[in-house]
Amino acid sequence: MARYSVYDCTMIELDRHHSDRKGNISVVQNGETIPFDVKRVYYLYDVPGGESRGAHAHKELSQLIIAASGSFRVTLDDGNVKRSFVLNRPYQALYIQPGIWRDVDDFSSGAVCMVLASEKYDAADYIRDYKEFIDYRNNDTPAI
Repeated sequence: MARYSVYDCTMIELDRHHSDRKGNISVVQNGETIPFDVKRVYYLYDVPGGESRGAHAHKELSQLIIAASGSFRVTLDDGNVKRSFVLNRPYQALYIQPGIWRDVDDFSSGAVCMVLASEKYDAADYIRDYKEFIDYRNNDTPAI
C-alpha cells in the first residue's frame, strides 16, 4: 500500500472557459484533466449549519472534491499532519489520495459539495473509526 501524506493532496485548477454573454464552463475529462477515471459522482447539499460530513478515510479510492456552489472547509489528516483547505470556487478541485482522513465542515448557506470518485461505492473501502485509521496508517499489513 502506498503511504500518502496530506502533502500529496492538492488543489487542481479545472479547465475554465468564459463567455461574456453566456457565463462560464469548467470541464472534467477522465484521464486528461484529472488524475483518474471517474466511476462515481455524488453531491452533498442542504447541510444544516454547524454540521459536518466526512469523518472517514478510504483504503483505495481517490477523490476530487469541488464546491459547485457556496463554500466549505475540508480538513485532511494523514495521522501525523493535518491540513485544511477552503473550497469556494467551482473551477478548483481538491484531489485526495487514498489513506487520508477527511472532515468537511463550515458549509455556507446553499453550499453544494460535489465529489468525483475513482471507484464505485464499496463499504469495505471505508475506515470510519479514527482509532482504526491510525492503526491502519501505522501497520504495514493492515488487518482492516
